[in-house]
Amino acid sequence: MRQNPARRAALLDAAIEVLAREGARGLTFRAVDVEAQVPNGTASNYFDNRDDLLTQVGHRFYERLEPEATMVASALEGPRDRDRVTELMHDLVERISQFRSGYLALLELRLEATRRPELRRLLTERIRADVDANITYHTESGLPGDATTVVLLYLALNWLILERLTLPDVFPESQIHDLVTDVVERVLPGPGR
Repeated sequence: MRQNPARRAALLDAAIEVLAREGARGLTFRAVDVEAQVPNGTASNYFDNRDDLLTQVGHRFYERLEPEATMVASALEGPRDRDRVTELMHDLVERISQFRSGYLALLELRLEATRRPELRRLLTERIRADVDANITYHTESGLPGDATTVVLLYLALNWLILERLTLPDVFPESQIHDLVTDVVERVLPGPGR
């Protein structure tokens, strides 16, 4: 098994692109090699089998989406009110939407997880940990709302991102900003706009 971390990351990034474009059925070692522009057989030197590749893609998606520490720290500058939550949710939707191929690959991984117990375990643990971390961050930072607020925002905004990336004509781009704001205002009632 090869250990070049930069090459492994490049192969996983290529796998994300293949998953997003071709779906899980199109994810082969050969397709990853072609996407990464490496010699045939390279991916098979880095991953034991297809299940290993799928699991590693799940890890890589979250590595790439992890916000930098400075971004997390700066997120709490200023007042901790509903307007700040709204701003944070706009930033979140935009950041995830900008990694379109990653989000689409994650959707493919979720579908594959219904058939692959190891992948299901990984995604369940990772997504549950992310939800818990978001709840902790939100409540300990003094932002308004509670754990239920975070869960409701997570559920509503994930579906909005799904629509935005897969069926963008359902809610045109011009409506996205207002929809995010409306979600926060409905989940965190307070003075109107």
